[in-house]
Amino acid sequence: MYERDFYAWANEQAALLRAGKLAAADIEHIAEEIESMGKTEKRELVSRLAVLLLHLLKWRYQPECRSASWEATIEVQRRDLAVHLKDNPSLKAKVPEAVDYAYGNARIEAAAETGLPKPTFPEECPWSFDQAISEDFWPD
Repeated sequence: MYERDFYAWANEQAALLRAGKLAAADIEHIAEEIESMGKTEKRELVSRLAVLLLHLLKWRYQPECRSASWEATIEVQRRDLAVHLKDNPSLKAKVPEAVDYAYGNARIEAAAETGLPKPTFPEECPWSFDQAISEDFWPD
């Protein structure tokens, strides 16, 4: 049923777990799904960081194009990152790795969106994570 009707499978597994019928539960697939949920949380961290870092790069390297929309995006991503990390505190250990990957994506997108040459943007993230998420930080 796992492969044919995931929704039905998930409901059946939840009912089995709630009833304490572990022997009847599809433990292997349940474990895979739980691991997948963890990976999803990490992907959300990276995705939000990439959006934030992209807009910080545009803010810094294209000051003449700054807009209320960019400012709002930065503020929203900061707020959402704070909530995401509050809800998933163990992800804090993954922040350095997430910043590295997210910055690589942000740098590529910044070059595409601004029309500036990719070497315009530093190869390494120029800001610490704490700076990037600080509501008082605006790169100039």
